[in-house]
Amino acid sequence: MVTKQLDITKEHCPMTFVKTKIELSRLQPGDLLEVLLTEGEPLENVPRSATEQGFRVLEIIHVKDDIHKITIEK
Repeated sequence: MVTKQLDITKEHCPMTFVKTKIELSRLQPGDLLEVLLTEGEPLENVPRSATEQGFRVLEIIHVKDDIHKITIEK
């Protein structure tokens, strides 16, 4: 199992999930992607879109200020 990291804290919707989906497409089933993103639209849309696309959102944790980390399993 591989764990990759993706920082999309500077991105805006819809690019937040587009970049997340591209990174997930590079992974093998069972691999994990840790996504750093900001509160608001990215925090609402990325986990929802990942789930809708058939990925498993394992955890969402607050890192600092308005930054959160979402762990997604492919």
